[in-house]
Amino acid sequence: MPQTILEILEETARACVGQPAMARKQGGAWQRTSWLEFRDAVRHAARGLVAIGVEPGRGVAILSFNRPEWFVANLAAMSVGARPVGIYTNSTPEQCRYVAEHAEAAVAIVENREALARLDGAGRPNGLRAIVQLDGAPVGDGVIPWGELLALGGAVEEAEVARRRAALRRADVAALIYTSGTTGTPKGVMLTHGNLVFIAERAREILPVRPDDRLISYLPLSHIAEQVVSHLLSLATGACVHFAESLEQMPENLREVRPHIFLGVPRVWEKVQAGVQAAGAQASPLRRKVAAWARRVGLAGGYADQRGGRRPWSYPLAKRLVFSKVRAKLGLDAARMLVVSAAPIAKETLDYFQSLGLPIMEVYGMSECTGPSTMSIPSRYRLGRAGYAIPGTELRIAEDGEVLMRGPHVFAGYYRNEDATRETLDAEGWLHSGDVGEIDAEGFLRVTDRKKELIITSGGKNIAPQLLEGKLKQIAAVSQAVAIGDRRPYVVALLTLDPARVAAEAEKAGSPARTPAVAAACPVFAAYVMRQVEAINQGLARYESIKKIAIVERELSVEAGELTPTLKLKRRSISQNFRDTIESLYA
Repeated sequence: MPQTILEILEETARACVGQPAMARKQGGAWQRTSWLEFRDAVRHAARGLVAIGVEPGRGVAILSFNRPEWFVANLAAMSVGARPVGIYTNSTPEQCRYVAEHAEAAVAIVENREALARLDGAGRPNGLRAIVQLDGAPVGDGVIPWGELLALGGAVEEAEVARRRAALRRADVAALIYTSGTTGTPKGVMLTHGNLVFIAERAREILPVRPDDRLISYLPLSHIAEQVVSHLLSLATGACVHFAESLEQMPENLREVRPHIFLGVPRVWEKVQAGVQAAGAQASPLRRKVAAWARRVGLAGGYADQRGGRRPWSYPLAKRLVFSKVRAKLGLDAARMLVVSAAPIAKETLDYFQSLGLPIMEVYGMSECTGPSTMSIPSRYRLGRAGYAIPGTELRIAEDGEVLMRGPHVFAGYYRNEDATRETLDAEGWLHSGDVGEIDAEGFLRVTDRKKELIITSGGKNIAPQLLEGKLKQIAAVSQAVAIGDRRPYVVALLTLDPARVAAEAEKAGSPARTPAVAAACPVFAAYVMRQVEAINQGLARYESIKKIAIVERELSVEAGELTPTLKLKRRSISQNFRDTIESLYA
């Protein structure tokens, strides 16, 4: 059994040799790197890190969008006994400095001058021996190009890297993942080689991925979800990872790559849903009628799949007329599995894609359990459930409803933070997730809310805000929703608008608005949205119903401190930024 993730790299490089491991689009064409070239690049970069003085136990910070060098640097750092730590590309300069210093980074690898300016924006982090810049001519003291790092490595014997690599054990910390956190300072999650090897092996066993498959990497590699689905899964199976050119070009890249597994966070799936719905609204009446029929068939077929029953006889026809065309247009026609993770997703969104013959598998977990704790796969899933416990791990619900996990995937603790470790990891090895949930008779987990994010009204009623927010985001014009009501007499909501859909919805409302800013100030548009909110209220308990709404003229953002880098709501910051608006709803 492999002791480290580096041994898995060696195994895959030997088994796949000349097959492509990575692909990056340059000059309008996809340039591929073989597994042997990938392995050799890791060894070469590792020698470079030794040459500039990186010692075992030190951090190696990586501040870059997804690209081959990210993978190479990550594994090279591990090869010399150092600990790679990704920094989100949209982090503030203060956050960059905090993570680099807390991780005791000896080296930072940055994508370009913009990333360098972000890293240095709050003052260069203390402790850095060097900064390595991937693109463009470096400017400033202590900054060298990637090519120079590799050239310096030429003076280091491979035997030194081999010695360090051979000294690594399963229990050794392999990497640090800094949680973006909805409150407080980020914490450094210590993942061991044993953690990474366990998840890589389980992914290889469970997921329908083959060595000649294609994957696409576009979500932040600083997050454990993307590391598992593109980096670890590729290492474990030999599949080729294609790096998106940018987030803006990802939809086009998706159609070019046509991956066999595709991961999207809820916000990605919501945007895809909005796009498909907007396109459908422009179709002829006959096409809309056919699509509506196909969606009814698709939903019935999906639920039959879940029960192990038979699909409607008309399912193949619906697939040929509608589902296959939608899949091809999105670039998902080769996908064997679609995945959602990192945050809760509305049941209505899952039903929507199910009705198009695109079932989305929920995966539940966190950085502290090396990504996945539960899995859903096409042969075993339930919409609205987060999956079943990964084989070889334990899952249970505490007396207060908290989801607990135990097994080889659970982290070693928080780096330099023993108090936080004791709060999260108990003496029996159970990881306390902070989520509230339940496990049904079939073993499927349903997560209802964050333990600390429950709204408790002044009347003492407990309300899960994420449930309400998921329903509100199904309103056609709404892009983001925040339910508010803690220690208040009733629930209200802040809503933001989707710029691409405002004009069409305003026309239906009889409003002259054509932009989010104008729509937010239009009473006619607000009344139109409120009528849809009232329709949602019909399916809620009275104490859960949303009594008032405020439409804000801009979307919530990471830059304003309202979202984490993984687009989770930072409720405290939102409450502060929109304090006057919220107070007006309770006036």
